[in-house]
Amino acid sequence: MVRPLQLPAGFARCRWNGGFTFAEAPDRDCLSARILWQAERDPATLFVEAEPGVAGDAACLDIGRICSWLTIVPAHTGVEHAVLSDGSHHIRLDVVAGSLRESRAVRLRILVDGMEKAEYGVLSLQRLLALHRHRRFGKMLYPRDPAIARGIVLLRTHDALEDGASHRDLACALVGPTVVDADWNDPSDSLRSRVRRLTRQARAMALGGYRGLLLRR
Repeated sequence: MVRPLQLPAGFARCRWNGGFTFAEAPDRDCLSARILWQAERDPATLFVEAEPGVAGDAACLDIGRICSWLTIVPAHTGVEHAVLSDGSHHIRLDVVAGSLRESRAVRLRILVDGMEKAEYGVLSLQRLLALHRHRRFGKMLYPRDPAIARGIVLLRTHDALEDGASHRDLACALVGPTVVDADWNDPSDSLRSRVRRLTRQARAMALGGYRGLLLRR
């Protein structure tokens, strides 16, 4: 069955949700949470129209083959926001007409608006086709992003700052206390400068810079 969305108590849709179409329950871990970025933030979102199809028709998307990865969030505008995800990979769909919930099989019409969006859309479509055909996310279609490791460091830096860590504490976590004891007061100031730069970048990321991460996918 399609995974139902569990909204937090008191949740209300608003434009201050950080770019998400909804607020996921905060107690979910990163692999079980299903984050649906707004299409304006996620250029890889596929816009589709769906109409009921016939099970077994090669021209149709068999919902039964993908339902274990599928989460659907209906919007008050009539659009269905959907994501196919195993926790590590995802494919975003916005169903602007029709529904993925009303038939076991659906015939999709892919909508493309402009060449720039088409470039992202082609990759998303390849991912959807591979998932439907092989019932797994094709690893070759999700190349490793070298920015992820840096993003994790920035996230940990921000968390440490929020917990009251000093710049010296951050340096110890980065290079170890032995190096810090030797280099912290070095006239070149290189280690302190590195920590200050990391702190600035972490704060900028938390203030909205994270939205740009999706543009590199």
